[in-house]
Amino acid sequence: MENKSRQASVERVTRETAIKLTFNIDGTGKSDIHTGIGFLDHMLELFAKHGFFDLTIEEKGDTHVDYHHSMEDLGLALGSAIAQAAGDKVGIRRYGSFLLPMDEALAEIALDLSGRPYLVYDVKMPATQVGDIDVQLFHEFFQALCVKAGLNMHIRLLAGNEAHHCLEAIFKGFAKALDMATTYDPRVQGVLSTKGTLD
Repeated sequence: MENKSRQASVERVTRETAIKLTFNIDGTGKSDIHTGIGFLDHMLELFAKHGFFDLTIEEKGDTHVDYHHSMEDLGLALGSAIAQAAGDKVGIRRYGSFLLPMDEALAEIALDLSGRPYLVYDVKMPATQVGDIDVQLFHEFFQALCVKAGLNMHIRLLAGNEAHHCLEAIFKGFAKALDMATTYDPRVQGVLSTKGTLD
């Protein structure tokens, strides 16, 4: 498969947030992330490390109101970057799945870079907060990401009684599944679809 740059830069500015983001599918796991939400920074650092993606984020948001706008808008920006970096999707596996253990927590992620966004979020968290974040906002983050990435994704939390561990398993599992889906397979000619297109 011919090597080509699979990188993207995204800037998103609204009255609620300002985001600058770079994403490289074929990275080494380096990250420099500043969202203004410490726990989210940690989750995205794990995503970059375990997916071997390079990721930089600089975000300023109205976190004095709450974290909703910052997390949803970042999902939109990261989803846009994934779509741009994946490009025409020629030669990639398209599908990825991973079963990720994190101590007592177990998360299952399955995804399809189909171009048709759909999220199934079967996650019952053991707590309503992790740090100072309402855990429901992670659903908003992944929903926004799927819309802009054109991603069909199923996220299932199979076990877990500590919210930090549960979310860590989800983000690491997402990283591994996306890494798998974006990997080139020499057997794939064009895109992996009988329609001849992924959208």
